[in-house]
This record gives sequence, structure tokens and C-alpha cells, in this order.
Amino acid sequence: MSALLEVQDLVTVFRTEAGLLKAVDGVSFALERGEKLGLIGESGCGKSVTALSILRLVQDPPGRIMSGRIIFDRQNLLEIPLGRMRNIRGNRISMIFQEPVSSLNPVYTVGNQIGEAIRLHQKSGRAETRERTLKMLRKVGIPDPEQRINEYPHQLSGGMCQRVMIAMALSCNPELLIADEPSTALDVTIQAQILELINQLVSELQMSLILITHDLGVIAETVQRVIVMYAGKVMEEADVGEIFEHPLHPYTRGLLASLPGPRGEKLEGKPEGSGKRARLKAIPGLVPSPIDLPPGCPFQERCPIVKPICREAVPEILEKRPGHKVRCFEVK
Repeated sequence: MSALLEVQDLVTVFRTEAGLLKAVDGVSFALERGEKLGLIGESGCGKSVTALSILRLVQDPPGRIMSGRIIFDRQNLLEIPLGRMRNIRGNRISMIFQEPVSSLNPVYTVGNQIGEAIRLHQKSGRAETRERTLKMLRKVGIPDPEQRINEYPHQLSGGMCQRVMIAMALSCNPELLIADEPSTALDVTIQAQILELINQLVSELQMSLILITHDLGVIAETVQRVIVMYAGKVMEEADVGEIFEHPLHPYTRGLLASLPGPRGEKLEGKPEGSGKRARLKAIPGLVPSPIDLPPGCPFQERCPIVKPICREAVPEILEKRPGHKVRCFEVK
């Protein structure tokens, strides 16, 4: 069986006054049907732009998908007419955006906003659209849906607005759901509820999932495979258990070492539970400007094992363990 989605050598750029910014630089990965994939990395590493590129939502200008292929169900999304792309967007591929309150239109009721996708893609009448909208509101756990369907976003809490966004994204039973930091703006209790809801609905509806986050705890509990991004590039890719047990790239190791507790102690070479409570370990330095990347590996200035070759050439991403790829000269 072929993969549901294949991203091949994707390059997405933005024109700025300071120069050309490569937000996504040669990203490649595949997603199987029913698979849950996590994209992790620091802010600005290209995770969200990768997702927007898949949906062809990069605003031009200033952005542009410069090269690559995005194969969804055996068709290249970068080559099909915009009209066909609109039929796929929200229907076969849906996205939950960051900041749910700002993503909803303040002048339309939540019922209108959920029903719009159903009317557009499912060609349903008014009564059927309303019934399906109520069904989705119930499915995502919104109480008293008969009342909420007529309310506006400002009348709902942040958690309720995120549930509305999930209802909108799932209203047409998409084959692929992209969730971009779906719980960032919510408090911890609501975060857990939203992530549990997404996980439950993805499994129930047998969808594929791309979860974008910088929260390693969320990744550990939700996805099956992980891609670690840095400065627009994929630095490491493996099953979630493999990433946590045997991280290979210095950047991935730095991310995991910054976690409190036994995980961070193990990667720092300390016995578990040793010593007094220590401050969280941070990766030194800053992410380089994507407009003025140094020659060679983009992580070189922050890397504890940097060698001269790292400053001269960009390493290829290669399989170093079964199913485990890494972009590093020093990892054997």
C-alpha cells in the first residue's frame, strides 16, 4: 500500500527586506494511512510552514513554495488547479490552527462556521447541515449544543473555541488531520482534555495525524513516529520510543536533556535521582538567522561535538539504525 502523503524535497521561502528566507529547506517524509506523526522543534524551525505548504496556504507574496513535491493519495498537490485544491482542503485534509479564538470569524455563529464546510463539500441542505453540525458539537464534548450552535466565538471560553475548531476540522471526515500546536493557548487541564479528544477522534475515525508541537510530553503520549526539525531541515526521524530511548542527533539529545527528572539526568550521564534538584539544562546559544545561515550544519554553533567538517558541508540525513535517520557527520 502506498503512503497517504509523501513530502519530497520541499523548499518554501519568504522574501524579506533583508533577503530570501528559507523557512523549509529540503524537507522529506512520508505518512502512512492511519499513522500519527509528530513534528517537533523550537519556534521558527519550519514546522508550521511545512503544514501550510501541504495545504498550499502559504501567502504569495511574500511566501512561495519554490520546489519539491507533495504527493497526497498519488497526486501532486503542487500541480493541481486551485479549484481542486479547495475541494481537498477542509474535506480530505483538515487543519486545526494555533490560537483558536483568533482563527474563528467573530461575526459568524459557531454553527455557521462548522456548517460552511459541510455545505460546501458534502452538498447538504439546511436541515441536514444543522443536524450534522449538532452531531459534531456533541462529538467534541460541547455541552448544550442546541444553544451553542447559535453563539459567537466571544461567548465561548478558549477551550470551547478549540473544540469548535476540532469540530470544523473533522466535520467532513478527512483522511488527514494536521494539528498545529492545538493546546498551546490553553491552561494545563484543558490542554490534556483537548489532546485526549484529538487522539480519541483520530483513532475512532481512522484518520492520519500530523501533530505539530514543541512539547515532548505531548509527543510521547500521542504519536507513533517523530520528526525533529531545526532551521528548516529535518535533523532526525524515528519511532517515538526509539527517539526517547536512543536519541542520536546532538540537538535531539539537547531537547530531551532539558526535561526535568530521570530523562534529563540519563542523557547528562548522571545516575537517576542523583544530587540536589538542579536547574533545567538549556541548549546554549540561539537558532541562527534563516536569512544568513552559516555554511555547513546549521546546528554547528550550538553543538557540543562539532568538528571542522561540520563547518564546511551540510550532512545528509542517513539511516543509522533500523528505521532511525539522522543528519550528523559524527553519529555512527
